[in-house]
Amino acid sequence: MRQERIRQAKFYSRRTMLRASCLSAIGSGIHLTESIEAVSHKPTAKSCILLFMIGGPSQQDTFDLKPNASTEIRGEFNPIATTVPGTQVSEHLPKLASMADDYTLVRSMYHSGSNFHAAGVHYNLTGWPHAPRAGQPFLSRRDTPSIGSVLTQLEGRRDRQKRHALPTSIHLPMYITQDGAGTEWAGQHAGYLGQKYDPFFMDYKGEMPGGLPNDFVPSVENAGKRLNYRAKLLEALNKESKVAREESKRFQQVQNEGLSVLGESPDWQAFCLDDEPDIMRSRYGDTHFGRSCLVARRLVEKGVRFVTVTWPITKEYTHFDTHADNYPTMRKNLPLVDQSVSALIADLKQRGMLDETLIVYTSEFGRTPVINPNGGRDHWPNVYTTMLAGGGVRSGMVYGSSDKHAAEPKDNAVHVRDFVATIYHALGYDHNTRVTDYAGRPHFVVHGKPVRSLLR
Repeated sequence: MRQERIRQAKFYSRRTMLRASCLSAIGSGIHLTESIEAVSHKPTAKSCILLFMIGGPSQQDTFDLKPNASTEIRGEFNPIATTVPGTQVSEHLPKLASMADDYTLVRSMYHSGSNFHAAGVHYNLTGWPHAPRAGQPFLSRRDTPSIGSVLTQLEGRRDRQKRHALPTSIHLPMYITQDGAGTEWAGQHAGYLGQKYDPFFMDYKGEMPGGLPNDFVPSVENAGKRLNYRAKLLEALNKESKVAREESKRFQQVQNEGLSVLGESPDWQAFCLDDEPDIMRSRYGDTHFGRSCLVARRLVEKGVRFVTVTWPITKEYTHFDTHADNYPTMRKNLPLVDQSVSALIADLKQRGMLDETLIVYTSEFGRTPVINPNGGRDHWPNVYTTMLAGGGVRSGMVYGSSDKHAAEPKDNAVHVRDFVATIYHALGYDHNTRVTDYAGRPHFVVHGKPVRSLLR
């Protein structure tokens, strides 16, 4: 009966309300399962920003060049020196080269998953292989939860006393996929923990980040005093509800959280860049990726524990899945990576936040050593390069190496499960920590062990 009255009231579109209010089940910590076992220690990182490069950038053309290899392996790009003696990166990453003492490269990453994109996404976001199934594994409730979802169950909302606090885990500016709605790749949500622990997905659907998407903004006729009036009307309708008390309480929380967004709750203005100086926005870059990185910094300033920023696929910039035309794509994409990632590291450092914020740069896999006849490189989980900065990890070093063709790890190989365990360690949890699925069964959060040589 209540839902029918709400529909009749037509405060704003049902889609707007659903998108704005879905966060109430994310990070609210309404009733955590008692069997959760958080084996924790003092974290070195208050927050984590994970930068996910959709498609799998070529390690040979970014952070692990092989200038002495043959032409079909070496490729077209030249290495340049960095501020760390003996360490080189691509000529298209000059800003990152100038600050190499602020991050660490792991050049010996690998995983044993299939060549499917979604298999690599799942492995890198969870530390586990996806639940068995044929073909490209899309999102499934059978799968392991993402890191942010685990934190949401373990910790709930970071500030539980604050009514409209931001969720524990936020994902922007789009889902990780190359093919649109309905084909989102595995590993991005809470999996078997259940929907209420999903990250808060801020999918801009092609809109430029830096404000609340249109679905979150009430129409002019429904804003201001009229919105407040209708909120009071909604409250009156709720008092007349015949729904069971506990269910009514939860439903009202959903409504209140949605109204906090529509009513421009101060915390939610972290998504809006209007008050950022022009010079800061310019430093990050006026692009989907640059703006998303800037929003991520603002979110961790507000206490958000885990922020995932995906490389956005737009009309101007495509993904890194370069089966063909590898070099034109990389020449276009890498300057944006260089600008935005370097700006994020420098900005956090300048604000005194880098030591308490872990930045992770990764992807589903690397690319094949040999350039194919189409001028591209194909999928290659055997070895790839990731980056870590801040948050209690060591900086100014390269850990591990690949062989002369960037085809296999040569020394200090790091399986992705250990890489993810290192992230959990920085956030304060070890491999004995358990979460509970929607059926009440316990699960360890990660199978690997942290790479101690990466930690301070």
